[in-house]
Amino acid sequence: MDRLEHATALDGLAGRLRSVVRALPLGGGRDVLHGRWLGHPAHPLMVQVPIGTWFSAALLDILPGQRRSAGALIGVGIAAALPAAVAGWTDWAELERHQMRVGLVHAAANAIGVSLYAASLVARARKRSALGKTLGFAGLTAVGLGGAIGGHLAYRLASGANHAEPVPDLIGPEWHTVTELSGLPVAQPVRRYIDDIALLVVREAGDRVHVLADTCSHMGGLLSDGTLEDDCVRCPWHGSLFRLNDGWNVQGPATAPQPAFDVRITDGQVEVRLRGPQAKNSITPAGDEA
Repeated sequence: MDRLEHATALDGLAGRLRSVVRALPLGGGRDVLHGRWLGHPAHPLMVQVPIGTWFSAALLDILPGQRRSAGALIGVGIAAALPAAVAGWTDWAELERHQMRVGLVHAAANAIGVSLYAASLVARARKRSALGKTLGFAGLTAVGLGGAIGGHLAYRLASGANHAEPVPDLIGPEWHTVTELSGLPVAQPVRRYIDDIALLVVREAGDRVHVLADTCSHMGGLLSDGTLEDDCVRCPWHGSLFRLNDGWNVQGPATAPQPAFDVRITDGQVEVRLRGPQAKNSITPAGDEA
């Protein structure tokens, strides 16, 4: 798997496929496929149906007299695999290069598995039961290999993980002095720190200040290098859009919001505190607490 991550020979194909996937006219459906509505990628959830039906079909193939039931389960799995694959490709097109290489092999193994199951279904329809079972077991093997590679992609390479999740655990609940208000440019994202934790700080006209975790929840891009759009900040890496007021992920591919901070101005110093789940306001007038 480590060698696969560095297989630069796959980059040409990956680049062409990424262009195709990104050019698909999905509109708002792209965020649905990413799983923004769910709070994490939808692809792992969607693959449970084909995996479950195919594994069940394999068990029925071991038992006598279950040919029709096993065939029905295989057909359901093939149908469910198609939207799951679309969601997977949509996520894949927003990954980093080394992740895309692994993702290509993950997709190839699964495509082989689906093809074997389709051939199995055809063989069963032609009353060639033994061949159908053999192809079904081969398909399960291919899909199992694809799942193992997908696990490496998700857990070793953190594809789909919330890259801003550690921030609340690394910053204490007390107020922290971040910077001087006078040193902040207006309407320009800048980076400031609490210890080694990077923060996105945006000062608006009227000395209103917004502070979010700087590390994008999608893939770790620095939001302070991004652009401001209608009270939001757009990540420079993959285009995720976050609301400055509360860190909400307005547009994917990010599926998780950004950790947000309450802000107060004390003696010209910008002080922040990690926002609790019940906090309502992101800004506190000078000298007052949120």
